[in-house]
Amino acid sequence: MPIPRLQPYDGPAILSSGFRPFFLFGAIWAAFSIILWLPEFFGEISIPTAFSPVDWHIHEMLFGFVPAIVTGFLFTAVPNWTGRMPLQGKTLGLLVALWLTGRLSVGFSEWIGWLPALLLDCAFLAAVIAVIAREIVAGRNYRNLKVLMPATLLAVANLLFHLEAHFEGMSDLSRRLGFSAILILIMIIGGRIVPSFTRNWLARENPGRLPVPFNRFDLATMSVAVLALGGWVLAPDSAITGTLLVAAAAGQGLRLARWAGDRAWRDPLVAVLHTSYGFLVLGFTLLGCSILLPEIFSYTAALHVLAIGAIAGMILAVMVRASRGHTGQALMAGRSGRLSFTAIAVAVAARVAAEYFPSTAFAWYHTAALAWAVAFLAYAMAFAPALVRPRRTGRQARASS
Repeated sequence: MPIPRLQPYDGPAILSSGFRPFFLFGAIWAAFSIILWLPEFFGEISIPTAFSPVDWHIHEMLFGFVPAIVTGFLFTAVPNWTGRMPLQGKTLGLLVALWLTGRLSVGFSEWIGWLPALLLDCAFLAAVIAVIAREIVAGRNYRNLKVLMPATLLAVANLLFHLEAHFEGMSDLSRRLGFSAILILIMIIGGRIVPSFTRNWLARENPGRLPVPFNRFDLATMSVAVLALGGWVLAPDSAITGTLLVAAAAGQGLRLARWAGDRAWRDPLVAVLHTSYGFLVLGFTLLGCSILLPEIFSYTAALHVLAIGAIAGMILAVMVRASRGHTGQALMAGRSGRLSFTAIAVAVAARVAAEYFPSTAFAWYHTAALAWAVAFLAYAMAFAPALVRPRRTGRQARASS
């Protein structure tokens, strides 16, 4: 049901809902930061950041791009959970400005100093967590407080990242903690939306076997995965950690199999959700195997299967679906959505190939970067007009379809 308003919102449409600015700017930053990253990595340009080139890349993916999308999703979902007014207008604009300030402060931290960059960058996630906690508590929707646990871990990891990079010369534990927090969010949110959207589509288009509802099996498999990720954060080279990661992969694979994805492949918007979660399973498997059999399996390849295939894939799936649904468009992938989904698959394949075919790694790096940029720019170019304009009415949507 729509949230009742005391007053109609009459400000800029882009600030009428959290997903609008954060999805748009997050997608643009995802593409732009990768376009900057390769010439920075190969020494062709120099970004005036206090971080090393690799740390800047990792930081802007884990703590720049991803938090923007997560914020956009949660600021849009929380009003539906609580029945309260969505965050919008000047307050939302200030948070967007704070996120942008974080990107600039990190990028120019060599000039402004590492401590001001830390304070400006870390302020964003702290503010987001405070706003979401306030809304959930005020709406007495306490069961959804669990989404704040990985979000808080991500904020702590960001703080540690700055401290490690300054005092140790490079990040270490903090990058694994941040990565793990995002993967936990994928399991929590993905575990809610993948079966839900699959069930909705099957009930309408292909009645029969439906996804199994969340139960103790899901809780058990997630517990194993969280334990495995904790082991990876604290003891990344331990054989026990590797074994736990393989066990987590098996559990998440069984969880995915219970969601009836084999019956919903005709709809790209549903299929990409299952495919992205499948990359989570594959990534856990490869990460565990890279610890147990490092002479065969590439650790870096495993990380990029998780980062590109699971995280970015799920992000694109959610962005396309939410942007269409909340701007009055038909729930279909469309040409731009199919291009984004295909490009992200090319990106993960090329980035993995760079690890296993080092003689041609230069070409694979650039292929992966180009495909990544295409995936997010295709989204930004396709949806920018709808994100900056008011939601279309049903009559307008039908007239343009």
